[in-house]
Amino acid sequence: MKLQELTQSDFDILKSMENVVDGIAAMYGEHTEVVLHSLDAREPSVIKIANGHITGRKLGAPITNLALLKLKTGQDISNSYLTKCATGKTLRSITTIIRNSHNRAIGLLCINSDMDAPLQSVLRSMMPDSMINADFTSSPEVFARNIDEALHSSIDSVNSEVRQNSAIAPSKKSREIVTQLYELGIFELKDSAQVAATRLDISVHTIYRYLREIKANQVSAS
Repeated sequence: MKLQELTQSDFDILKSMENVVDGIAAMYGEHTEVVLHSLDAREPSVIKIANGHITGRKLGAPITNLALLKLKTGQDISNSYLTKCATGKTLRSITTIIRNSHNRAIGLLCINSDMDAPLQSVLRSMMPDSMINADFTSSPEVFARNIDEALHSSIDSVNSEVRQNSAIAPSKKSREIVTQLYELGIFELKDSAQVAATRLDISVHTIYRYLREIKANQVSAS
C-alpha cells in the first residue's frame, strides 16, 4: 500500500483519537502500550503514545515494518500476534486501521501488552487506585441483562445501603430510599413505583406521597 499525504481533516481525525489512546492505557495499566501512528507519506510516525517505556519509543518514533505489513492484510482489525521488541520483551499485539470518510487508511492504533510482566503486577495495575484495598462485595454499577433486572438491582442496592447507614433515623429510611431512587431516575420507568413498593415492603401510596413531597420541595427550592 502506497502512503499518501494526509489532509488537515485527516489530522483532525487522528487528533480526536488521542483520548482513546489514554483511555485504553488507563483501563489496562502500565504493562500495556498504546500507540497512535500517522500514515502521512511525509513522515509516518508515532504521534501519540502511552506507556512507551514498554518498547522504549517516544513521539516521532518511526512506524514499524510489521505495522505497515498489517495494512496489506485487508483486515481493519488484525488478529492478535506475538512479537519481540528491542527491549527484549515479548508482546501480544493488535493493530487497528483508522480510516477517513473516503475509506482511506490514515493511521494505525496499536496495542501492545507485555507478556513478560508478572501476573500480579498486571492485575494490580488494572485496578483503580481507590479500589486496591476496597471491599468488592458490592458495586454501585449494575451490568444488568434487561430492564427488570436493572430496576430490581438498583432498588436492592439503595435499600441495602440506606438500611445499613446508622446516621439515618429508622423512621426516615424509607423516605431516603425513595429520594435516592428518584434522583437515579428509577421512577421514570413503567410500573417502577409498584415494583419498589413490593421490594421495599411499603405501600405504593406511601411511595407516591414521598414523590409528591420531593417534587413539591424541588418546586419551592427553585
